[in-house]
Amino acid sequence: MSLELLKNKLNSAKINLSGSFGVITKISANMLEVSALDAGIGDIVQIEGSGANQLGMVTQIYEGGASVSPFGFVEGFKIGERVYASDIGMSIPVGEGLLGRVVDPFMRPKDGKGPIFSTERVPIMKAPIDAMKRGLIDEPFSVGVKAIDGLLTCGKGQKLGIFAGSGVGKSTLMGMIVKHCVAPIKVVALIGERGREVPEFIQKNLGGDLFGTVMVVATSDDSSLMRKYGAFCAMSVAEYFKNKGHDVLFIMDSVTRFAMAQREIGLALGEPPTSKGYPPSSLTLLPQLMERAGKEEGHGSITAFFTVLVEGDDMSDPIADQSRSILDGHIVLDRSLTDYGIYPPINILNSASRVMGDVTTPEHRANARKFKRYYSMLKENEVLIRIGAYQKGSDKELDMAIAKKAFMDDFIRQDATAGYAIADTVKILEQIN
Repeated sequence: MSLELLKNKLNSAKINLSGSFGVITKISANMLEVSALDAGIGDIVQIEGSGANQLGMVTQIYEGGASVSPFGFVEGFKIGERVYASDIGMSIPVGEGLLGRVVDPFMRPKDGKGPIFSTERVPIMKAPIDAMKRGLIDEPFSVGVKAIDGLLTCGKGQKLGIFAGSGVGKSTLMGMIVKHCVAPIKVVALIGERGREVPEFIQKNLGGDLFGTVMVVATSDDSSLMRKYGAFCAMSVAEYFKNKGHDVLFIMDSVTRFAMAQREIGLALGEPPTSKGYPPSSLTLLPQLMERAGKEEGHGSITAFFTVLVEGDDMSDPIADQSRSILDGHIVLDRSLTDYGIYPPINILNSASRVMGDVTTPEHRANARKFKRYYSMLKENEVLIRIGAYQKGSDKELDMAIAKKAFMDDFIRQDATAGYAIADTVKILEQIN
């Protein structure tokens, strides 16, 4: 028997040889109190109960014991059952075998396609790239969506947010980006979303094609700890491929559900609630996750898109506000554009890419500025034009904007199955002149 096969067999057997254990003394709604457990904050433990064996994490330490949050639920555990220190630590197995698979945060398959053999382990929590080791973002990253590539051009290693209310079209836009982008490796994290959306996203938005894609799933029925660390696990997978020299697309839906998971954990631990009930730790976690994306000298890059659910289309939501300040750009989806039948409904006037100036040519930037100016003028004078109060010839620039209206609407509008190379998009944009 080969050494690798033996290691995999031992890992799957879940044999616990640890001498360090504690005993459950109290069970609350989402927490276990364990006496005499010698562990540190963030340590992974094995909870052994009557048919409810599962992993947990030490979230609080006090004299004589610790509080443990299970990665599942507390149902099935009893007072007096043992909790063992686990030797796996906060790490996950990774390897090329993950490509084309749907997994949970612990990299266990969810697609019924058999086991995944991994070659190495990587930590879940890791410090972001050192500021002085970050490469300059100086190459465009094509996503195949005209409105983004032409007017909100992304750079390789950039972090962007997709801000939208519920039902506006986030998932469709995500599918377009994953399907048509130039990155050879894609990591998709579906955190806290409905279980129905997982097969729907694969079949409808991706056309059933998971080539070069790793999908990490922690649905809304999973525990808050699974939803929280699901995002970090997915980022660790992206980092693994980045360190191999690949350009990786990381896309996560959604940051809001991730922050809500931390809200549940933080409030259970006694943290004070701030705006909308979010504890301070929710806002602290966002940069810890988002700053891990980027371009690193001597390695590949992670270009990241994070969706943010804007409840009631309120852009002043604390999570939306905090995310906007961390990210290098934001794409705002507008519900009113869907009423006009414009998909994807990207509000180009409220959206911005902070690196567009570094990755585009002067001609491209001039055409994009002209497009936005004409589009803005039409929005400002829309009522006058509709009621017939505007007389042609009063403003030559506005006359030009009216003449280009059909072209601009067509440029923003794009079928979900169609993808455009960035060179083609730039060429089409030249028609604004």
